[in-house]
Amino acid sequence: MKYQAINFKDKLSKFNEHWSPRVVAEMNDYQFKLAKLKGEFVWHDHKDTDETFMVIEGELDILFRDGKVTLNAGEMYVIPKGIEHKPVAAEECRVMLIEPRGVVNTGDADGGDFTAENDVWI
Repeated sequence: MKYQAINFKDKLSKFNEHWSPRVVAEMNDYQFKLAKLKGEFVWHDHKDTDETFMVIEGELDILFRDGKVTLNAGEMYVIPKGIEHKPVAAEECRVMLIEPRGVVNTGDADGGDFTAENDVWI
């Protein structure tokens, strides 16, 4: 077994695309994904699972149909399954997502170019 810490700064330096999560670890059936976000995403939900956003750098607004939550570096929010949401980052924001393996980033919505390839490791 190789014992080595996962360095977020190093992993985030390996890609530039926005809204394209990259897997850095798994625990049981859950994946830990790093992503760079900028601009507005699409309205979507995840009918079968909660989704966690942890902000590493920057600021992220998560819009809901009846309000929003603003996350700064060092803060997280768990979106309950089935709740429609839209992440928005005015400037580049770096986040960790925690969700079950196989979850599509745009849920069931037609995300077009925002729908990222799943299960991409760095």
